Amino acid sequence: MFRFADPGYLFFLLVIPAMTLIFVVYRLQKRRNINEFGNPDLLKPLMPNVSDSRPVVKFVLQMIALALLIVVLARPQFGTKTEDVKRQGIEVMVALDISNSMMAEDIAPNRLEKSKRILSQLIDNMDNDKVGLVVFAGEAFTQLPITVDHVSAKMFLNSITPKLIARQGTAIGSAIELTIRSFHQKSTASKAIILITDGENHEDNAIEAAKLAKDKGMVVHVIGIGRPEGAPIPIEGTMSFLKDKDGNVVVSKLNEQMCADIADAGRGVYVRADNTNAATKIITKELDQLAKTEISTMVFSSFNEQFQSFAILALVLLLIEILMFERINKRFSRMNIFDLKDKL
Repeated sequence: MFRFADPGYLFFLLVIPAMTLIFVVYRLQKRRNINEFGNPDLLKPLMPNVSDSRPVVKFVLQMIALALLIVVLARPQFGTKTEDVKRQGIEVMVALDISNSMMAEDIAPNRLEKSKRILSQLIDNMDNDKVGLVVFAGEAFTQLPITVDHVSAKMFLNSITPKLIARQGTAIGSAIELTIRSFHQKSTASKAIILITDGENHEDNAIEAAKLAKDKGMVVHVIGIGRPEGAPIPIEGTMSFLKDKDGNVVVSKLNEQMCADIADAGRGVYVRADNTNAATKIITKELDQLAKTEISTMVFSSFNEQFQSFAILALVLLLIEILMFERINKRFSRMNIFDLKDKL
Protein backbone atom coordinates (compact mmCIF):
# COMPACT_ATOMS: atom_id res chain seq x y z
CA MET A 1 0.00 0.00 0.00
CA PHE A 2 1.42 3.37 -1.04
CA ARG A 3 0.54 6.65 0.65
CA PHE A 4 1.82 10.12 1.50
CA ALA A 5 2.13 10.79 5.23
CA ASP A 6 1.75 14.58 4.69
CA PRO A 7 -0.15 14.92 1.38
CA GLY A 8 -0.88 18.61 1.99
CA TYR A 9 2.59 19.50 0.74
CA LEU A 10 1.69 18.19 -2.72
CA PHE A 11 -0.31 21.37 -3.33
CA PHE A 12 3.05 23.13 -3.71
CA LEU A 13 3.42 21.29 -7.03
CA LEU A 14 1.08 23.94 -8.43
CA VAL A 15 4.00 26.36 -8.16
CA ILE A 16 5.83 24.54 -10.98
CA PRO A 17 3.35 25.36 -13.79
CA ALA A 18 3.30 28.99 -12.61
CA MET A 19 7.09 29.22 -12.66
CA THR A 20 7.18 27.53 -16.08
CA LEU A 21 4.79 30.13 -17.45
CA ILE A 22 6.94 32.95 -16.06
CA PHE A 23 10.06 31.38 -17.58
CA VAL A 24 8.43 31.04 -21.02
CA VAL A 25 7.27 34.67 -20.95
CA TYR A 26 10.76 35.76 -19.94
CA ARG A 27 12.36 33.80 -22.79
CA LEU A 28 9.92 35.22 -25.34
CA GLN A 29 10.56 38.75 -24.11
CA LYS A 30 14.31 38.20 -24.29
CA ARG A 31 14.04 36.93 -27.88
CA ARG A 32 11.85 39.92 -28.78
CA ASN A 33 14.49 42.30 -27.40
CA ILE A 34 17.21 40.62 -29.48
CA ASN A 35 15.09 40.90 -32.62
CA GLU A 36 14.65 44.60 -31.97
CA PHE A 37 18.39 45.02 -31.56
CA GLY A 38 19.24 43.32 -34.87
CA ASN A 39 19.11 40.20 -37.01
CA PRO A 40 19.71 37.21 -34.68
CA ASP A 41 21.69 35.35 -37.37
CA LEU A 42 24.05 38.32 -37.73
CA LEU A 43 24.34 38.83 -33.97
CA LYS A 44 25.08 35.18 -33.16
CA PRO A 45 28.77 35.32 -34.27
CA LEU A 46 29.18 38.35 -32.00
CA MET A 47 28.02 36.25 -29.00
CA PRO A 48 29.89 32.94 -29.45
CA ASN A 49 29.62 32.00 -25.76
CA VAL A 50 25.83 32.43 -25.52
CA SER A 51 23.85 29.17 -25.47
CA ASP A 52 20.14 29.00 -26.29
CA SER A 53 19.62 25.52 -24.89
CA ARG A 54 21.57 25.57 -21.63
CA PRO A 55 19.25 27.97 -19.73
CA VAL A 56 16.30 25.78 -20.73
CA VAL A 57 18.06 22.62 -19.57
CA LYS A 58 19.02 24.28 -16.27
CA PHE A 59 15.44 25.41 -15.71
CA VAL A 60 14.07 21.93 -16.43
CA LEU A 61 16.55 20.43 -13.95
CA GLN A 62 15.53 22.97 -11.32
CA MET A 63 11.82 22.21 -11.74
CA ILE A 64 12.35 18.45 -11.60
CA ALA A 65 14.47 18.86 -8.48
CA LEU A 66 11.80 21.12 -6.92
CA ALA A 67 9.09 18.56 -7.67
CA LEU A 68 11.18 15.83 -6.07
CA LEU A 69 11.79 17.94 -2.95
CA ILE A 70 8.06 18.58 -2.61
CA VAL A 71 7.48 14.82 -2.83
CA VAL A 72 10.11 14.41 -0.09
CA LEU A 73 8.19 16.85 2.15
CA ALA A 74 4.98 14.85 1.54
CA ARG A 75 6.82 11.76 2.87
CA PRO A 76 6.03 8.92 0.46
CA GLN A 77 5.58 5.62 2.28
CA PHE A 78 4.97 1.99 1.45
CA GLY A 79 3.02 -0.20 3.85
CA THR A 80 4.65 -3.49 4.63
CA LYS A 81 1.89 -5.95 5.41
CA THR A 82 -1.05 -6.64 7.68
CA GLU A 83 -0.49 -8.85 10.65
CA ASP A 84 -2.52 -10.30 13.51
CA VAL A 85 -1.63 -8.26 16.60
CA LYS A 86 -2.51 -9.63 20.03
CA ARG A 87 -3.55 -7.09 22.66
CA GLN A 88 -4.54 -7.34 26.30
CA GLY A 89 -7.68 -5.36 27.08
CA ILE A 90 -11.41 -5.22 27.77
CA GLU A 91 -14.51 -4.26 25.79
CA VAL A 92 -16.36 -1.06 26.68
CA MET A 93 -19.66 0.17 25.24
CA VAL A 94 -20.70 3.74 26.01
CA ALA A 95 -24.37 4.80 26.04
CA LEU A 96 -24.53 8.57 25.64
CA ASP A 97 -27.72 10.54 26.33
CA ILE A 98 -28.31 13.14 23.57
CA SER A 99 -31.85 14.18 24.50
CA ASN A 100 -32.76 17.88 24.53
CA SER A 101 -32.34 18.01 28.31
CA MET A 102 -28.61 17.43 27.78
CA MET A 103 -28.39 20.98 26.41
CA ALA A 104 -29.08 22.42 29.87
CA GLU A 105 -26.22 24.63 31.06
CA ASP A 106 -26.07 23.77 34.77
CA ILE A 107 -22.62 22.34 34.06
CA ALA A 108 -20.24 24.22 31.75
CA PRO A 109 -20.51 24.60 28.81
CA ASN A 110 -23.58 22.34 28.80
CA ARG A 111 -24.37 18.76 29.76
CA LEU A 112 -23.76 17.26 26.31
CA GLU A 113 -20.45 19.03 25.65
CA LYS A 114 -19.23 18.08 29.13
CA SER A 115 -20.24 14.46 28.44
CA LYS A 116 -18.29 14.44 25.18
CA ARG A 117 -15.19 15.80 26.93
CA ILE A 118 -15.43 13.14 29.65
CA LEU A 119 -15.85 10.44 27.02
CA SER A 120 -12.84 11.74 25.08
CA GLN A 121 -10.71 11.56 28.24
CA LEU A 122 -11.94 8.03 28.97
CA ILE A 123 -11.00 6.89 25.47
CA ASP A 124 -7.52 8.38 25.91
CA ASN A 125 -7.08 6.20 29.02
CA MET A 126 -8.28 2.97 27.43
CA ASP A 127 -5.00 2.02 25.71
CA ASN A 128 -5.61 -1.38 24.08
CA ASP A 129 -9.29 -1.70 25.05
CA LYS A 130 -12.06 -1.90 22.50
CA VAL A 131 -14.71 0.81 22.62
CA GLY A 132 -18.09 1.38 20.98
CA LEU A 133 -20.73 4.09 21.19
CA VAL A 134 -24.52 4.07 21.40
CA VAL A 135 -26.45 7.35 21.42
CA PHE A 136 -30.02 7.62 22.64
CA ALA A 137 -32.93 9.93 23.32
CA GLY A 138 -36.47 8.61 22.74
CA GLU A 139 -34.82 5.70 20.91
CA ALA A 140 -31.27 4.36 20.65
CA PHE A 141 -28.95 3.49 17.80
CA THR A 142 -25.33 2.45 17.40
CA GLN A 143 -23.15 5.40 16.46
CA LEU A 144 -19.89 3.39 16.44
CA PRO A 145 -19.56 -0.43 16.51
CA ILE A 146 -17.05 -1.72 19.01
CA THR A 147 -13.49 -1.18 17.73
CA VAL A 148 -9.87 -0.58 18.73
CA ASP A 149 -9.75 2.49 16.48
CA HIS A 150 -9.77 5.15 19.19
CA VAL A 151 -9.04 7.94 16.69
CA SER A 152 -12.28 7.23 14.83
CA ALA A 153 -14.17 6.98 18.11
CA LYS A 154 -13.08 10.49 19.10
CA MET A 155 -13.86 11.83 15.62
CA PHE A 156 -17.46 10.61 15.94
CA LEU A 157 -17.87 12.72 19.08
CA ASN A 158 -17.59 15.95 17.09
CA SER A 159 -20.75 15.22 15.08
CA ILE A 160 -23.00 14.27 18.01
CA THR A 161 -25.97 16.60 18.63
CA PRO A 162 -29.58 16.07 19.75
CA LYS A 163 -30.58 16.42 16.08
CA LEU A 164 -29.26 12.90 15.40
CA ILE A 165 -32.48 11.49 16.85
CA ALA A 166 -35.82 12.98 15.85
CA ARG A 167 -37.83 11.25 18.56
CA GLN A 168 -37.08 12.95 21.85
CA GLY A 169 -37.27 11.42 25.31
CA THR A 170 -34.84 9.41 27.42
CA ALA A 171 -35.06 5.67 26.76
CA ILE A 172 -32.24 4.49 29.03
CA GLY A 173 -33.46 0.88 29.11
CA SER A 174 -33.44 0.59 25.32
CA ALA A 175 -29.94 2.08 25.21
CA ILE A 176 -28.59 -0.45 27.72
CA GLU A 177 -30.22 -3.34 25.85
CA LEU A 178 -28.64 -2.14 22.59
CA THR A 179 -25.19 -1.93 24.19
CA ILE A 180 -25.58 -5.50 25.43
CA ARG A 181 -26.28 -6.67 21.86
CA SER A 182 -23.38 -4.57 20.51
CA PHE A 183 -20.68 -6.58 22.29
CA HIS A 184 -18.90 -9.39 20.45
CA GLN A 185 -20.99 -12.31 21.65
CA LYS A 186 -18.20 -14.91 21.33
CA SER A 187 -15.57 -12.74 23.00
CA THR A 188 -14.27 -13.79 26.42
CA ALA A 189 -13.03 -10.29 27.24
CA SER A 190 -14.38 -8.47 30.30
CA LYS A 191 -17.26 -6.20 29.32
CA ALA A 192 -18.34 -2.88 30.79
CA ILE A 193 -21.12 -0.42 29.96
CA ILE A 194 -20.68 3.28 30.71
CA LEU A 195 -23.97 5.17 30.81
CA ILE A 196 -23.68 8.97 30.59
CA THR A 197 -27.02 10.66 31.29
CA ASP A 198 -28.95 13.14 33.39
CA GLY A 199 -31.17 10.27 34.53
CA GLU A 200 -34.50 11.66 33.32
CA ASN A 201 -35.87 8.34 32.16
CA HIS A 202 -39.36 8.62 30.68
CA GLU A 203 -39.61 5.62 28.40
CA ASP A 204 -38.84 2.21 29.91
CA ASN A 205 -37.47 0.16 32.79
CA ALA A 206 -33.77 0.99 32.95
CA ILE A 207 -33.28 -0.96 36.19
CA GLU A 208 -34.35 -4.23 34.58
CA ALA A 209 -32.05 -3.58 31.61
CA ALA A 210 -29.11 -3.03 34.00
CA LYS A 211 -29.93 -6.30 35.79
CA LEU A 212 -29.96 -8.08 32.43
CA ALA A 213 -26.47 -6.73 31.74
CA LYS A 214 -25.29 -7.97 35.15
CA ASP A 215 -26.74 -11.43 34.49
CA LYS A 216 -24.68 -11.57 31.29
CA GLY A 217 -21.48 -10.85 33.22
CA MET A 218 -21.27 -7.13 32.40
CA VAL A 219 -20.92 -4.16 34.73
CA VAL A 220 -22.85 -0.91 34.28
CA HIS A 221 -21.16 2.29 35.44
CA VAL A 222 -23.18 5.52 35.40
CA ILE A 223 -21.94 9.09 35.08
CA GLY A 224 -24.58 11.63 36.10
CA ILE A 225 -24.51 14.90 34.16
CA GLY A 226 -26.08 18.05 35.60
CA ARG A 227 -27.20 19.29 39.02
CA PRO A 228 -30.10 18.15 41.24
CA GLU A 229 -31.50 21.70 41.32
CA GLY A 230 -31.62 21.62 37.53
CA ALA A 231 -31.59 24.27 34.80
CA PRO A 232 -33.81 25.37 31.89
CA ILE A 233 -33.25 23.95 28.41
CA PRO A 234 -32.17 26.56 25.82
CA ILE A 235 -33.84 26.54 22.40
CA GLU A 236 -31.12 26.59 19.74
CA GLY A 237 -30.90 29.84 17.78
CA THR A 238 -33.09 31.79 20.21
CA MET A 239 -32.84 33.49 23.59
CA SER A 240 -35.78 31.44 24.87
CA PHE A 241 -36.09 28.24 26.88
CA LEU A 242 -38.16 25.11 26.34
CA LYS A 243 -41.67 25.41 27.81
CA ASP A 244 -44.40 22.90 28.62
CA LYS A 245 -47.95 22.96 27.19
CA ASP A 246 -49.01 25.42 29.89
CA GLY A 247 -46.28 27.91 28.92
CA ASN A 248 -44.06 27.22 31.94
CA VAL A 249 -40.29 26.99 31.48
CA VAL A 250 -39.17 23.36 31.74
CA VAL A 251 -36.44 22.82 34.35
CA SER A 252 -34.39 19.67 33.75
CA LYS A 253 -32.96 18.16 36.94
CA LEU A 254 -30.34 15.49 37.40
CA ASN A 255 -32.08 12.38 38.75
CA GLU A 256 -29.30 11.06 40.97
CA GLN A 257 -31.50 8.39 42.55
CA MET A 258 -32.27 6.89 39.16
CA CYS A 259 -28.59 6.95 38.17
CA ALA A 260 -27.51 5.34 41.42
CA ASP A 261 -30.20 2.63 41.17
CA ILE A 262 -29.10 1.74 37.61
CA ALA A 263 -25.46 1.47 38.70
CA ASP A 264 -26.42 -0.67 41.70
CA ALA A 265 -28.55 -3.00 39.54
CA GLY A 266 -25.66 -3.28 37.07
CA ARG A 267 -23.04 -4.04 39.76
CA GLY A 268 -21.24 -0.81 38.88
CA VAL A 269 -20.53 2.59 40.40
CA TYR A 270 -22.31 5.90 40.10
CA VAL A 271 -20.41 9.18 39.98
CA ARG A 272 -21.69 12.69 39.36
CA ALA A 273 -19.67 14.77 36.90
CA ASP A 274 -18.50 18.23 37.92
CA ASN A 275 -16.04 20.74 36.52
CA THR A 276 -13.06 18.59 37.58
CA ASN A 277 -11.70 15.30 36.19
CA ALA A 278 -12.89 13.32 39.22
CA ALA A 279 -15.50 11.31 37.29
CA THR A 280 -12.98 10.32 34.62
CA LYS A 281 -10.47 9.13 37.24
CA ILE A 282 -13.05 7.07 39.15
CA ILE A 283 -14.42 5.31 36.05
CA THR A 284 -10.92 4.70 34.66
CA LYS A 285 -9.91 3.11 37.98
CA GLU A 286 -12.96 0.83 37.87
CA LEU A 287 -12.19 -0.24 34.29
CA ASP A 288 -8.57 -0.99 35.20
CA GLN A 289 -9.76 -3.45 37.84
CA LEU A 290 -11.47 -5.63 35.24
CA ALA A 291 -9.56 -8.67 34.06
CA LYS A 292 -7.65 -8.12 30.82
CA THR A 293 -7.88 -10.81 28.19
CA GLU A 294 -6.23 -11.27 24.81
CA ILE A 295 -7.88 -9.24 22.07
CA SER A 296 -6.91 -10.06 18.47
CA THR A 297 -7.23 -7.54 15.67
CA MET A 298 -5.87 -7.09 12.15
CA VAL A 299 -3.83 -3.91 11.84
CA PHE A 300 -1.30 -2.45 9.42
CA SER A 301 2.09 -3.25 10.90
CA SER A 302 4.08 -0.26 9.68
CA PHE A 303 4.95 2.06 6.82
CA ASN A 304 8.45 2.35 5.42
CA GLU A 305 9.69 5.83 4.52
CA GLN A 306 10.64 6.10 0.83
CA PHE A 307 11.72 9.76 0.66
CA GLN A 308 15.45 8.96 0.62
CA SER A 309 15.61 7.98 -3.07
CA PHE A 310 13.67 11.11 -4.07
CA ALA A 311 16.00 13.29 -2.00
CA ILE A 312 19.13 11.74 -3.50
CA LEU A 313 17.85 12.16 -7.06
CA ALA A 314 16.95 15.81 -6.35
CA LEU A 315 20.46 16.43 -4.96
CA VAL A 316 22.09 14.90 -8.04
CA LEU A 317 19.98 17.05 -10.38
CA LEU A 318 20.82 20.20 -8.42
CA LEU A 319 24.57 19.40 -8.58
CA ILE A 320 24.33 18.92 -12.35
CA GLU A 321 22.43 22.21 -12.64
CA ILE A 322 25.06 24.07 -10.57
CA LEU A 323 27.97 22.65 -12.60
CA MET A 324 26.27 23.57 -15.87
CA PHE A 325 27.11 27.13 -16.98
CA GLU A 326 24.59 29.16 -18.96
CA ARG A 327 27.39 30.37 -21.22
CA ILE A 328 29.75 28.15 -23.19
CA ASN A 329 33.17 28.06 -21.55
CA LYS A 330 35.78 28.93 -24.19
CA ARG A 331 38.49 26.88 -22.51
CA PHE A 332 36.36 23.75 -22.23
CA SER A 333 34.99 24.12 -25.76
CA ARG A 334 38.49 23.66 -27.14
CA MET A 335 38.83 20.34 -25.37
CA ASN A 336 37.53 17.22 -27.04
CA ILE A 337 38.00 14.41 -24.60
CA PHE A 338 36.10 12.03 -26.86
CA ASP A 339 38.49 12.50 -29.82
CA LEU A 340 40.12 9.07 -30.26
CA LYS A 341 41.68 9.83 -33.62
CA ASP A 342 45.15 8.36 -33.97
CA LYS A 343 47.50 11.32 -34.54
CA LEU A 344 50.66 9.29 -34.94
